[in-house]
Amino acid sequence: MDKKEISVKNALIHGDALTKLSAIVMGAGMIGHKQIVKGLMVLACEVAFVFYMIGTGLHSLSMLPSLGTQAQEKVWNEAKQIYEYTVGDNSQQILLAGVVTCFVIAAIVLLWILQLRHSYNLQKTLEKKGHVPTFKEDIFNLFDKNLHITLMTLPCLGILIFNIVPLVYMISMAFTSYSKEGEHLILFDWNGLTQFQRVLNLQGNIGRQFFQVLRWTIIWAIFATFLNYILGMILAMIINRKDTKWKAFWRFCFVLSIAVPQFVMLMIMNIMLQPSGAINVLLKNLGWISTSLPFWTDATWAKITIIIINLWIGIPYTMLQVTGILQNIPAELYEAAKMDGAGPVKIFFKITLPYMLFVTTPYLISSFVGNINNFNVIYLLSGGGPTYVGDTAGQTDLLVTWLYKLTVDQQYYNLGAVIGIMTFIILTIITLVTYRNSSSYKNEEAFM
Repeated sequence: MDKKEISVKNALIHGDALTKLSAIVMGAGMIGHKQIVKGLMVLACEVAFVFYMIGTGLHSLSMLPSLGTQAQEKVWNEAKQIYEYTVGDNSQQILLAGVVTCFVIAAIVLLWILQLRHSYNLQKTLEKKGHVPTFKEDIFNLFDKNLHITLMTLPCLGILIFNIVPLVYMISMAFTSYSKEGEHLILFDWNGLTQFQRVLNLQGNIGRQFFQVLRWTIIWAIFATFLNYILGMILAMIINRKDTKWKAFWRFCFVLSIAVPQFVMLMIMNIMLQPSGAINVLLKNLGWISTSLPFWTDATWAKITIIIINLWIGIPYTMLQVTGILQNIPAELYEAAKMDGAGPVKIFFKITLPYMLFVTTPYLISSFVGNINNFNVIYLLSGGGPTYVGDTAGQTDLLVTWLYKLTVDQQYYNLGAVIGIMTFIILTIITLVTYRNSSSYKNEEAFM
């Protein structure tokens, strides 16, 4: 039977009594159509859902619009002659319980649709004197033609439980007053788009900081991505030249920096570049400077220092990424270009770079996104500083490090949720627009 005909509408209109009964008693159609075990399992899910809703679900939904109203109170106990605290509402737990309940309802609705359609399909199969699979056959199929369902069930459940539900929960916080402002850390309420207005308002302190951090984040990502890419490619080309001796040794030297844990290198660099660190002390002893260089105390110096140190970290990775691709560029292209009188620079820009961009555009996009979210380099080197008095973000903070400070350090959870949403939107737009306009997407078949 055509899958388009197996729909909820047709099941409710053209289904037999058992199929229609499935709209109320889930699994009834399966039980009546010779799939008793599967029907009982679906019925058990409905029963569990009813008990859940009666026990906690309905209460969680009723509390979701208000997020709680009863604050914790301090009460004098005459009998014990001490102060006791009454248990108030916890808005954070109420919000989480409400979000989970919404997902449970969505899951049972999906199960209702699937079992109703399945019951109608079984009905049509029996009407045509077809074979209805037994429970044993269904289990066998899960390890045969339906193996993809078996393999994907646990990963999908993991993504739902550990990614999607927490993500929706954190997004919901952006529309609340959950913050240390006004002492709304235990009992808070919905406040709509207030936090979005604060972030996008250029006249406000938070708004100015957001656009300042966003501007530096984009600048940082561009420099960190394309400088590493170009210089790493040039380094790989130099090592791959026929005239270069000891190729394995040079590759080993650069790969060695990758073997050292990144956080160790970054923390050592942070210490060495302090006003009283090894670099400033050495330069003073040589008589080259009289006062310490402001590597971390001046915003411009800090930004340039971070970009340079990131080159030392990132170039070896790029070199390894592009080495194999460079060796796969057809030698005939280079020979033809040399016969036409093209020099090394023209060959690079006309052959090597276009070929590399065609092949590595997805890698470039992922590197760009990774650099926007590059928490380690910024936080371990400069800590996001220097920071002006009264600001929540430093001059070298990225959106991701500012988000960390807003939530973990400063307890502005609602603002942090807004920054997280804005970061996601920006990355999504950049990724989709860039990839869809690249030659890798438009011409996947071959390099022209």
